[in-house]
Amino acid sequence: MQPINVTPLTRRRMLQTLSSGFGFLAFSSLATMAAADEAKSSANPLAPRASHFPPKAKRVIFLCMRGGPSHVDTFDYKPELAKLDGKSGKYRGTMMKSPWEFKKQKSGLWISDLLPKIGGMSEHLCLLRGMHTDQPVHTSSMTQLHTGNAQFVRPSLGAWTLYGLGTENDSLPGFVSLSPAAGSAQNYGSAFLPAIYSGTTLGRSSRGPGGDRPGRGQSSPQVPDIRNPELNAKQQRQQLDFIQKLNKEKLKQEKENPGVEGVIESYELAFRMQSALPELMDLSKEDAKTMELYGISGNGPTNNFGRQCLLARRFAEAGVRFIEVEHGNWDTHFNMSTQLPNLCEQIDQPIAGLLTDLKRRGMLDDTLVLWAGEFGRTPFAQNGDGRDHNNKGFTTWMAGGGVKGGFSYGSTDETGAEAVEGKCHIHDWHATILQLLGLDHTQLTYRYAGRDFRLTDVAGNVIKDIIA
Repeated sequence: MQPINVTPLTRRRMLQTLSSGFGFLAFSSLATMAAADEAKSSANPLAPRASHFPPKAKRVIFLCMRGGPSHVDTFDYKPELAKLDGKSGKYRGTMMKSPWEFKKQKSGLWISDLLPKIGGMSEHLCLLRGMHTDQPVHTSSMTQLHTGNAQFVRPSLGAWTLYGLGTENDSLPGFVSLSPAAGSAQNYGSAFLPAIYSGTTLGRSSRGPGGDRPGRGQSSPQVPDIRNPELNAKQQRQQLDFIQKLNKEKLKQEKENPGVEGVIESYELAFRMQSALPELMDLSKEDAKTMELYGISGNGPTNNFGRQCLLARRFAEAGVRFIEVEHGNWDTHFNMSTQLPNLCEQIDQPIAGLLTDLKRRGMLDDTLVLWAGEFGRTPFAQNGDGRDHNNKGFTTWMAGGGVKGGFSYGSTDETGAEAVEGKCHIHDWHATILQLLGLDHTQLTYRYAGRDFRLTDVAGNVIKDIIA
């Protein structure tokens, strides 16, 4: 094969396409490549791998509510809080009842009128109402939610899942993050795991990781640099073959170089993705009833998040192992009376539509759907019409994937201030998610810097009571 003349412009676009556009390899991050020096050589590091034991779930869709949703106004019914409205709190501040009514669903769960459509799907929900985390501020708490650690750079939950199980589609990434916040790379990163296990980001939210400004902050997911305006597919294949020949020669000389191995695999996957990914993200073939189910219509409040939830279903159906969909901003320090209803309206129909769609396609039983923010909100008022951060007690939920439906586990105290029963730390949450995927969190380890690391560090207990 004759060498191909690679112009600077072509090379730049190729690197954009194969690195920043897909998130597989950050060429500016040599440390990430060097940290993979103990990775095991494999013909395909993303090939499906056997779980430790039979799994309940095959894949995960993580609906991440950035900013800290108020549990006492959504999923944690506190009638006692209404009685204490206006009185001095046990901890500080003036107690504030929820301005919205809660309704007992057919499943027996109490869910706020802010989320009527999700409430209508409550027979599938497993509420974890005794959640707590170590961190009271956005960035560190969100990092711990995703990686289990707030002090050090660690692999994300999605990266660990992909590392443990591989993926079922060789033309798509195994881990996709839709519209992540700017500056949140740790949330979908692989840290010391090989770079191939990082999440591929599609779309970008306009809000930062702290997210203190109100607003939708959503953007329709797009694939940057997916088209090469200068080379057709045959020419790109020739160019890639030439580059891969050089990579393989280097690998032959050095015998073992996980960084180069990662480059080879990510380049090949990126090339295949050029045709597979745009087709998968084309929603024009979805029928009108499906679009309506997700609330996709014009510029309505449910349009953007509805599109992301529908894409999540399509990715899951295509064999992608872990899909995260992010929504913000739930940081209701001010103007909660108007901001919170708007946020709930944006997610209510799309999430109910996602659960309905998964169920009717026979996918809900083996798809674990997660809903969580980094923490909750206080039962006392802030600024007259808001609530402050609360990491001592909040609610997340799971659906499908082997969990009990119409079930509530754990609780906060009578006002929702802190978890008191069935307490579930982030390490326990992670351990339970891995358990549902057929992975023993104590055995899913990676040797780095002379130590076996794991997602749950040296803690974590599986919440067996929620498993069906």
